[in-house]
Amino acid sequence: MEKIKRRKFDKRRAKSHGIIRAGSVLIALTLQVLFIVLLAAYLHDYAWRIYFFIEILSALLVFALVNDTQHNQQFWIVIILALPGFGFILYFFWGSERKNFDINSRIRKTEAEAKKRLPENREVLEELASIHPNKIQIARYLARDGFPVYNDTSVKYYPVGDAMEEEFIKDLRKAEESIFLEYFIIYNGEWWQRIEDVLVEKAREGLDVRLLIDDFGSLFMDVGKMKKELGRSGVQVYSYEPIQKRFASLSFNYRNHQKITVIDSTVGYTGGINLADEYVNKIVRFGHWQDTAVRLEGQAVWTLTNIFFTMWEQCSKKKELVPENYRPKRSPSDTGFVQPFSGGPHRTPYNPVEGAYERMISKARDYIYITTPYLVLDEKMIDQLIGAALSGVDVRIITPRVYDKWYVYMVTVSNYGRLIQGGVRIYEYVPGFIHEKDVVSDDECAICGTINLDYRSLYIHHENGVFFCNSPVVGEIKKNICDIMEKCEEITYEKWKHRPLIQKLEQWVLHIFSPLF
Repeated sequence: MEKIKRRKFDKRRAKSHGIIRAGSVLIALTLQVLFIVLLAAYLHDYAWRIYFFIEILSALLVFALVNDTQHNQQFWIVIILALPGFGFILYFFWGSERKNFDINSRIRKTEAEAKKRLPENREVLEELASIHPNKIQIARYLARDGFPVYNDTSVKYYPVGDAMEEEFIKDLRKAEESIFLEYFIIYNGEWWQRIEDVLVEKAREGLDVRLLIDDFGSLFMDVGKMKKELGRSGVQVYSYEPIQKRFASLSFNYRNHQKITVIDSTVGYTGGINLADEYVNKIVRFGHWQDTAVRLEGQAVWTLTNIFFTMWEQCSKKKELVPENYRPKRSPSDTGFVQPFSGGPHRTPYNPVEGAYERMISKARDYIYITTPYLVLDEKMIDQLIGAALSGVDVRIITPRVYDKWYVYMVTVSNYGRLIQGGVRIYEYVPGFIHEKDVVSDDECAICGTINLDYRSLYIHHENGVFFCNSPVVGEIKKNICDIMEKCEEITYEKWKHRPLIQKLEQWVLHIFSPLF
């Protein structure tokens, strides 16, 4: 009884600390905005020579951005030209990638070392080419980026988070050597408490237990307290890029959105599910929470292990010699083709996560179905989706009716019109919030992972997924999406066009700033 009381007290304290932590970030952000406004006003009124110099720099920056390959250069060109002086200062604080340059360089070096440990599996790639010549370009693209395709890994698909919960706990309990977890969001609750208890137990038994969390994603957690408590039990904990390192560079962008669990180097989990109660429908936040995950067992888990250690080295600042005993111990056969991959801002402008989606769309012949919680697209992706639809491909996208961020939902809805006019069919999931990130095409291939159809996932966050081909899981993903469509309302162009005027105005304004979302 005493243990339960202590946990409840700790949970309240952690929640209180999280609110204080989030509030301090909000205050810092407000002060930063105020500082930018006052600085621009002061330079304009009292230091016209400096202000004139900034205007010259702004003009040069615009010319540089015109030739930039980044996705959101047009946005910053408009801001800089529309808000003289202020726009340049705003770009310096929020738009420039200078803050992320060193991080990207280190991750590229670590990733290059990790990929040397992975097999090439050329014969598996050629086998896939002989079976699905139309889809081989997707696998080849990922293979050339250093992510091998495997044919010796079994897969289990979870069409909802609730279905994963018990097996996930059982796999953690069966661990004999190591447990590695990497998640964007961890919140206190029943789901996390069950996991934490197993991690502590296994660490005390002498297992190698490591936890990597994103500092922004877990903003409402008392991360410092969690590190101390788990650390005393032997669990190693690191957080990715604390958002309050310094006032001048609150790090809201370039987050680690990956979700990976590796157990004994042989069993791996990934997908959209974070370690919080709503993801397994233990609490109701936005209606029914629809999410998915996959469980891998076999050689493909070796790629997940190396993706994990790439980010672990970045956070721990320690060079890791990944032991040979971290290679998978079992190799199921006749399981189809499995290809885990990852990507992030360090790979721009050729980000594998964006490239995988682009090739899924371009290689679709009959249909392509996509589920995503956010639909914040650039012109290139919109053109690709419409191009596929105009060529006769049945393109369908499912988004949530019940949203978690109203401003992102507004931008999502603003994109409906052009897509629907171009032949893309849009569905909204009525029972609640759909957080799953799945895509399936032609009954031949699919992707399940952490990737949203938005700027952040495709360009500025670290993401991961798994490409499947000629696998039973492809049919399971299609069936799940078709089942979800029965709980959706299809959005017609007429309905979209006749939405309230105030909503149209809000969406128009927010769409301009969508690269910030």
